[in-house]
Amino acid sequence: MKCFVGIDLGSTTSKAVVLDEKGDVVGRGITNSRSNYEMASSVARTEAFVDAKFTLFRRALAGRDGATDLAQDLERSFRLEQYFAQLRLLERFAVEEAAGPRYAAAQAGARGRLADVFARMRDEAPSLFRAGARRRSDFFRDIAGASFQQHAEAVADPRGANFSLLVSVYDKSILRVEGEPVELGFDANIGPALERVVAGAPPARRDACLVAAKEATASTIEEVRTVGTGYGRARLPFPKDRIRSEILCHGLGAHAMFPKTAAVLDIGGQDTKAIQVDAEGIVTSFQMNDRCAAGCGRYLGYIADEMNLGLHELGPLAQQSRRSVRISSTCTVFAGAELRERLTLGEKREDILAGLHRAIILRAMSLLARSGGVADEFTFTGGVANNAAAVDALRGLVQENYGARTLNISPGSIYTGALGAALFAHRDASVAEPAECAA
Repeated sequence: MKCFVGIDLGSTTSKAVVLDEKGDVVGRGITNSRSNYEMASSVARTEAFVDAKFTLFRRALAGRDGATDLAQDLERSFRLEQYFAQLRLLERFAVEEAAGPRYAAAQAGARGRLADVFARMRDEAPSLFRAGARRRSDFFRDIAGASFQQHAEAVADPRGANFSLLVSVYDKSILRVEGEPVELGFDANIGPALERVVAGAPPARRDACLVAAKEATASTIEEVRTVGTGYGRARLPFPKDRIRSEILCHGLGAHAMFPKTAAVLDIGGQDTKAIQVDAEGIVTSFQMNDRCAAGCGRYLGYIADEMNLGLHELGPLAQQSRRSVRISSTCTVFAGAELRERLTLGEKREDILAGLHRAIILRAMSLLARSGGVADEFTFTGGVANNAAAVDALRGLVQENYGARTLNISPGSIYTGALGAALFAHRDASVAEPAECAA
């Protein structure tokens, strides 16, 4: 299968989308952006190709009884194998870090405590990936970090290898893990995952799974062209003609998902973009914040950390508000101070969060107005589009300022930029192909 890849290297997450020859999405991948942008790009791409392989697996199972459950079971088992691979590397780096001179006074105790922590993490891991399990995040850093802290607190020795020391070791080690290549691909992990799923399974289920997995593994995916975009696009190891701006990619990606889109609002990790597009998805005008990350994804991430919440918990909590608190600033630098002040004054967390979400969307509305306003149909993209409170605030403010409008939000809104980049790759290859054939 020939494919076309788009990579969106964002400030908080990096995304990749794989299209087949018809331009249909067959794979998507995401990872948290790291200090090593090249590694983040590689991991997102690997994840997208893993997803493409699972698409082939599901196609091979099509029509069989229980195919959906079987595919889901195998994918959960596969994600567990990926987690174990990264966990082994994390443990190795943690042991090396604890043996360094910085921890000389507690080295003997630290080794034993770390061994205990990682043993507990391995025992706990299957429960994190079972059907119906709720995790704070799907990123290894977040899953492993929460698990490590929980178990480190339980085994820490206040007189030696205390909790702060163990967490310090983790913080140093996770940075090394994120900069080190780990084999997360389909072929490397499907074998152990498959063994776990088919163990004790009825013969028909086992045989169907084995045949489909063999077919998916044997299928080759030929990467024809890749186009990159995003906040960190300058760090991508691509020729200049295979780099596109975020504006163009979000405009084209939104148009592909919702062809009647006339305006696009993208709130990403580091910036906010208001984009106007024509009937072909071509950008006609745009505006973006030009000062800082105020009111963007990084700001919400900071608020979540201050409140000791997962990022995905902010929206639902804000929706419980009965009285929105007026927020004077969405500056990330002062966010913690204002948040603590509001809490000290007795304001409820949900009311503060409702006010924060409204303040963020008010900033975005000014960009929309300067870009050309909101026509009959517009699309909300980026990670913040998955935040229900932000969506509610946007819908309400658009109604107040423009009247009834159609608001489009895709479940895969965070992949919009990567989708646009992949579509550019598909178009570029289609244009280049006749010339290449003639040559």
